[in-house]
Amino acid sequence: MVKERLAGMRQWRVAVVAAGCALACFSGCKKEAAPAVEVTVQAEKPEQGSIAEHLTADAILSPLAQAAIEPKITAPVKKFLVQRGAKVKEGQLLAVLENADLAAAALDNKGSYEAAQAAYATATKAQVPEDVQKAQLDFTQAKANLDLNQSIVNSRKQLFAEGAIPGRDLDTAQAALVQAQAAYDAANTHLQSMEKVSRAAALQSAQGQLTSAEGKMKGANAQVAYSEIRSPINGVVTDRPLFAGETAAAAAPLITVMDTSVLIAKTHLAQSVAQQMKIGDTAGLQVPGIADPVEAKVSLISPALDPGSTTVEVWVKADNKKGELKVGTPVKVVITGKTVDKAWKIPQAAVLTAEDGSKSVMVVGTDAAAHKKAVTLGISDGGDVQVLSGVAPGDMVITGGAYGLDEGTKVKVGKADADDDAKPKAGGDN
Repeated sequence: MVKERLAGMRQWRVAVVAAGCALACFSGCKKEAAPAVEVTVQAEKPEQGSIAEHLTADAILSPLAQAAIEPKITAPVKKFLVQRGAKVKEGQLLAVLENADLAAAALDNKGSYEAAQAAYATATKAQVPEDVQKAQLDFTQAKANLDLNQSIVNSRKQLFAEGAIPGRDLDTAQAALVQAQAAYDAANTHLQSMEKVSRAAALQSAQGQLTSAEGKMKGANAQVAYSEIRSPINGVVTDRPLFAGETAAAAAPLITVMDTSVLIAKTHLAQSVAQQMKIGDTAGLQVPGIADPVEAKVSLISPALDPGSTTVEVWVKADNKKGELKVGTPVKVVITGKTVDKAWKIPQAAVLTAEDGSKSVMVVGTDAAAHKKAVTLGISDGGDVQVLSGVAPGDMVITGGAYGLDEGTKVKVGKADADDDAKPKAGGDN
């Protein structure tokens, strides 16, 4: 019995070993027979040529000039002379407010001004000269009377010395001389006062009354002018909230005029980006509903940072004489920045970005396998990117179908399959 059991165990072990060898042999044969995996990719060599950096930002279209015209007086609207959409010129009359009371006040002040003009003419050409002339005549008469009395006194002094006249006659003559001297002094003082003070004061008073009347007249005329609403700029009427007969309130917009012949896209860019730009740089606007980019140019770069966002405000100006662009439209501003001639460039889709931000590409090696190369990149125009280092001119850079490729994967260059088109391109994160 023992011998039979030992013999059975030996047979079982031999069978197990044989089965193991057979399985190992079968597995080895199957592995050797499996074909190598080969992935179809798209690839191309770096191209040398000019590349220009494109900076993209969001913006809102604004008019070149805008005037929300507010009346300075509160009055009913007598009539409007324009409708929305009407093209207007600078100084053109747009609306008239009720102004009968203002016109009457202006007429009254005009009459007062004309009266003041007449009074001024009378004062300067008649009254003041006559007063001065009268003072001069009084002075001349007083001087002549003084000279006469002086000669009489001198004559009577001589006669009195000779005993020809009594002393009272000399005293009488001397008293008359004193009176004549007093009258002369008074006339002289009055003349000097007229020439130096009174004449100037009279002229100044007349001028002041005339100026006051003129100011009141101009103020009344200004009130009438305030009832006439005129455009301060060339442009188009974009808003007119009231109708004739409704009351226009002072300091409330009555008519809005915009100059839309040129529109401005205002955007904010980082300081590092704005420093690369200059006024006159070429730009383009991507406008909803318009297929082709609208040509534009950089017209303003703010000299100071915005205190809230620490960005730089940049204005891009676009011609709008045809009226295709609308104020308030959100647009994409594409500004052409730095340009490099004879740059080596590859499609942006070929670039792989790692989690740490490093950049690389996959190239087809001489062994028909994919190999990763770290690259240093320069500027990008949105489609291509400049390669500064890491890729040789003869390298076949994989531009499509590289998603998920491992180092050393066998590849062949061909056209993209329909399934490949649905996959993310090589520019995705890796």
